[in-house]
Amino acid sequence: MTTVPTTPVAVSARAQSVNLTLATLAFTVSFWAWNLIGPLGIRYAEDLGLSASQKSVLVAIPILVGSVGRILTGALTDRFGGRTMFPILLIATVPFVLLVALGGYLDSYWLLIAAGFFLGIGGTTFAVGIPFVNSWYDPSRRGFATGVFGAGMGGTALSAYFTPRFVSWFGYVTTHVIIAVVLVVVALICRTWMRDSPRWAPNHDPVVPKLVAAAKLPVTWQMSFLYAAAFGGFVAFSTYLPTYLNDVYSLDIKAAGTRTAGFAIAAVIARPVGGVLADRFGPRPITLISCGGAAVLAIWMMTKPPLELPAGVDFVLMALCMGLGSGSVFTWVAQAAPAERVGSVTGIVGAAGGLGGFFPPLVMGATYDAVDHSYTIGLGLLVGFAALATLFTAFGIPRR
Repeated sequence: MTTVPTTPVAVSARAQSVNLTLATLAFTVSFWAWNLIGPLGIRYAEDLGLSASQKSVLVAIPILVGSVGRILTGALTDRFGGRTMFPILLIATVPFVLLVALGGYLDSYWLLIAAGFFLGIGGTTFAVGIPFVNSWYDPSRRGFATGVFGAGMGGTALSAYFTPRFVSWFGYVTTHVIIAVVLVVVALICRTWMRDSPRWAPNHDPVVPKLVAAAKLPVTWQMSFLYAAAFGGFVAFSTYLPTYLNDVYSLDIKAAGTRTAGFAIAAVIARPVGGVLADRFGPRPITLISCGGAAVLAIWMMTKPPLELPAGVDFVLMALCMGLGSGSVFTWVAQAAPAERVGSVTGIVGAAGGLGGFFPPLVMGATYDAVDHSYTIGLGLLVGFAALATLFTAFGIPRR
């Protein structure tokens, strides 16, 4: 099983920085690939004549494997380490990036669905990075480390901004080939220069019993619920926001992509801040601010504030809340989970966060009011979920 030295093993600051940087790079690139379909959702809807429900399924489908797959990749990371798992997952994502290109080129909705489903492999790298960077840093610095690594979710911002523009500049198929090549290059870089921490030792326990043991920990399900609210909200917005902005504000694909990139960047900046603040003040108050703020801002969003400034402020503040919460919850995981179970707990919590982002786009598509261009019902459900998470943070988790 994974062993944690009783005497701390010294590691250099340079090695910490190099490996944190490489892990963040791999996470960023894989998240770009994971979010390839969302920024082009408007294009697919027009080319294939999709209904709101069909469009929401297409946009949300990569989230499914990217979420559930984290359970397995987290457990495998305990055994094989990040230096092995990062390159494997990056390379495994490549064929499905190319299949998405083929599906779009052939105007095949079902090929896009199938390829998008397996494209979710790119989203599983999160469950590799958390235990990987945890093992490099002392407990007092893990909020910072996981926050910086978590900023790799900015890959969604890069995808939202650049994917539509790459299609305009280089062509649809060539754009996907470029992303595939980048995945291969980053995989080679990680395999060459990345190293597992000297504090880490492989856990050879069978995967299923290990996951069962992690599932028996109360902290696993407490953090899963909170992460579904915080990170799940981010995933849902970052994938569905181009569609939302097109439906509600009639923005075209580039304008919607630009604003979605701004949303994602705000969340990316806030995530390491959430980790650092949780290190200093504790994760509970930061998570309270995150969930409570999201509930209030969703109520404001229901009023359809006008572009640019009122709506822009609303979305940016929502992104900041979700970023803070994502950072604080995983600081909580690092503090509360047993060291030998961090990978397994991370996998389950990460899966819950991803699933928290899978269902909202489906609900939004199913409840969209095309006459009034309104998502009132979907946003109302977000208000209720965020409010419940706020109460659970305050009263549902015992104080240690």
